[in-house]
Amino acid sequence: MKFLITVTVIAILVAIILNVKIKNIVIMDNQYLSDQEIIDIAELRDYPNTALEFSWKIEKRLESSPYIKNAKVKKSDFQRKIIISIEENLPLFYYNREDMVVLQDGTRVESNEKLPILVNQVPEEVMNRLIKKMKGIPRDVLDKISEMKYAPTNVDQELFLFTMNDGIYVYVTLSKFERIYDYLEYAEGFDNKKGILYLDSGDYLQILEG
Repeated sequence: MKFLITVTVIAILVAIILNVKIKNIVIMDNQYLSDQEIIDIAELRDYPNTALEFSWKIEKRLESSPYIKNAKVKKSDFQRKIIISIEENLPLFYYNREDMVVLQDGTRVESNEKLPILVNQVPEEVMNRLIKKMKGIPRDVLDKISEMKYAPTNVDQELFLFTMNDGIYVYVTLSKFERIYDYLEYAEGFDNKKGILYLDSGDYLQILEG
């Protein structure tokens, strides 16, 4: 009799667990991917049975996306609430030579997103350094860059010319690349003038007439 009661209780508990569905999904730390895009990548659009959705399985699905470096998934509220925290692999620029978008870890993906365009070929070693430097660029500064051109000289093999969408041209070298992180502060002092900003040496604006 006791055995039958135990089996019955276990069966009831299993039935209850198997009928518990995800009720709430919380997304944290995303700035590029939307909440819905993350839910779709995680295959949770239909808020499925929580017992069949192990946290590690959801994390694996999320990390299969080139746009997600790491994912952490927790459950709460008796397994009905899913909390997803992600570290994104953000897009940096479109590499015209390869017809691909370059992400923070160097991965190339196809995308129609509006990004700065790197118009010419860059040696692999210089490209790797460029990607590392651009990881730290603020997104509001990245949005100001229209075009990027590798422009080496005999003196500087890591020189680039950036065309900004406000009409300013910027020379910057990789050894001093962090200076462009403060571009918005420089721009405030231009008073709508057009010119060439030399961040590779001197930090000065050469005004263009006409």
